[in-house]
Amino acid sequence: MPPKQAPEKQNYKRVWLLFLYFLILSAASFVFVHLLLPKPVVPITSPAASSTTATAAPDSAPVPTPAPADAALLPDGFVYVSDIIPDAQIDIRYYSAYNFVGTRIDGYEAPQAILTKEAALALKTASTILAKQGYGIKIFDAYRPLRAVDHFVSWSQDLTDTKMKAVFYPNLDKSALFNQGFIARKSGHSRGSTADLTLVHLISGQEVDMGSSFDFFGEISHHGTQLITNQQTQSRNILRDAMAAAGFAPYSKEWWHYCLQNEPYPDQYFDFVIR
Repeated sequence: MPPKQAPEKQNYKRVWLLFLYFLILSAASFVFVHLLLPKPVVPITSPAASSTTATAAPDSAPVPTPAPADAALLPDGFVYVSDIIPDAQIDIRYYSAYNFVGTRIDGYEAPQAILTKEAALALKTASTILAKQGYGIKIFDAYRPLRAVDHFVSWSQDLTDTKMKAVFYPNLDKSALFNQGFIARKSGHSRGSTADLTLVHLISGQEVDMGSSFDFFGEISHHGTQLITNQQTQSRNILRDAMAAAGFAPYSKEWWHYCLQNEPYPDQYFDFVIR
């Protein structure tokens, strides 16, 4: 008869067996949960399907994706910017209700950026300069029909309609927007060679911090303002220098606004609808 094991050795053996059993059970549970169970399907929501309230920050507004454009719809001398600069982001604010009026603007039937061919090619030059510095461009507005400007004028005459004041002109009385030069009764945009734009980081696609948002009416949007940081000023200067090198002139009260200096239609205003 073999000698009996000491009680201490028997207890030691039981502990090891329990430990091995625990390891085997843990491994089996891991395999079952992570490899054998079916994974839940999470629906993917398109950014375009998300909604933005009227009081959200302008930089958070969704970017509409323009449908393929038919250049044959345009008058001679005009082009779709996306045909000339395919990697430019297009975020036409007046096509949406997210603008200082608070509704889609007359004449904007598609979220397309249209310019004269000369302006579009010059903008491509600026885009190439910026790309070498790690930046792309996002366009908020380009050609603007005359009927859109008339819409602005009509809106300005209703002093009770201030639903977007908190976002776009919190420190100004609506009646002062024309006198202070933020809205014009005739806009250079209607000549087809003016663009409103900002910088985006090429890697992330996110907007660069320019110190104030597009169409924010106030001194903080002026070139040379002391109300922003040195980094924000530098970002504005990067955009300004690239646009100037490509032949555009800035507007002192709006850091985003640039007009081609040698525009092809300096005295002609257009009213064709954006489609």
